[in-house]
Amino acid sequence: MKLPFDDERESYVSLATFRRDGREVRTPVWFAREGERIFVYTNGKSGKVKRIRANGRARLAACDARGRLRSPEAWVEARARVVADAPTRERGFAALRRKYGWQLALVLFGSRLGRRYEDRAILELQA
Repeated sequence: MKLPFDDERESYVSLATFRRDGREVRTPVWFAREGERIFVYTNGKSGKVKRIRANGRARLAACDARGRLRSPEAWVEARARVVADAPTRERGFAALRRKYGWQLALVLFGSRLGRRYEDRAILELQA
């Protein structure tokens, strides 16, 4: 997937998913690249997961932690899916661990404490 920004330097992308009526919903998320794939960690019960299951269309653009776009015209169209198979999930988590290290470990620890660990999900995006 060709990205119009340096994926190693950016910490967040705005992930745009689409409701059934076509309206776009943008969410800033952590992401990691592995080859032509982009992996995103999220809660499996989140709205973005429900929207991706209903409609795999997505868009990505570099943003800050609050979702403010770095370059409004730099959106990349993608197909998204919720990863179901264990090997791909582990590859996604490994890529995210390499990029975010202790920060991801802290988030996962918090999800264990909050009893949301089993709800975790990996999204895979491809152009």
